[in-house]
Amino acid sequence: MSHLLRGELIKTVTTRTVLGFAVGGVAFTVLNVLIVAVASGTLDELPEKEEALSGMPILLLLWGLVGAAGEYRHRTAAPAALVARRDRGVVLSARIAAYALTGLLLGALTSVASVGLALPLLSDQPGPDLTAGDVTAVVAGNLVAFVLSAVLGAALGALIRSPVLGVVVLLILNFAVVPLLSGAWESAGNLTPFGAAGVLSRMTHNTTLSVVSAGWVLAAWTVAIALAAVVAERRRDLA
Repeated sequence: MSHLLRGELIKTVTTRTVLGFAVGGVAFTVLNVLIVAVASGTLDELPEKEEALSGMPILLLLWGLVGAAGEYRHRTAAPAALVARRDRGVVLSARIAAYALTGLLLGALTSVASVGLALPLLSDQPGPDLTAGDVTAVVAGNLVAFVLSAVLGAALGALIRSPVLGVVVLLILNFAVVPLLSGAWESAGNLTPFGAAGVLSRMTHNTTLSVVSAGWVLAAWTVAIALAAVVAERRRDLA
């Protein structure tokens, strides 16, 4: 299993896709910090200040989907399974684990950018300051959200097998369906992967779902879809 993980990890970190998402993730994180900490007015409550440190786990979901689905688009999934001489579900599990580890690294990179930029900008805001414990809790939530989102994206990519179709579906769900659902029934919107990721990363606050519960909701979605992807991988033709 270790050599499978090493091979999938090499494929994951040596593509231009991961570089693009790393640069994009840092850029969007900086933009979020500037919008929340500078352009949104007075922040006198802790949840408002925590939002400045929040990441964008949707980017890792898209990255995992594009990368994993690309294996089928470029027809590299079948040779990988044949060379490994292991069950196709095992190969996919190793691929998903590689995306989890890389998602952790990307999450750490964006967290360094958000904390390093946001804390000086928030120092002039009124109200209680963020303590070391507050910052640690926000960063931990972001890292969990990033890892789970990368795994969820990779599993969805293995199920959908089309990067374009997958991205279109996810964007429609995230920017159209979930906002409409949340507007009509907030608690239901929070129970979607997008809603739970937003609460866990502190992008959403003062809502019906706690941060801990959001973590469990996102983990449940991730495990269920990852298991479905592994089962489907064993049953479907790779070609």
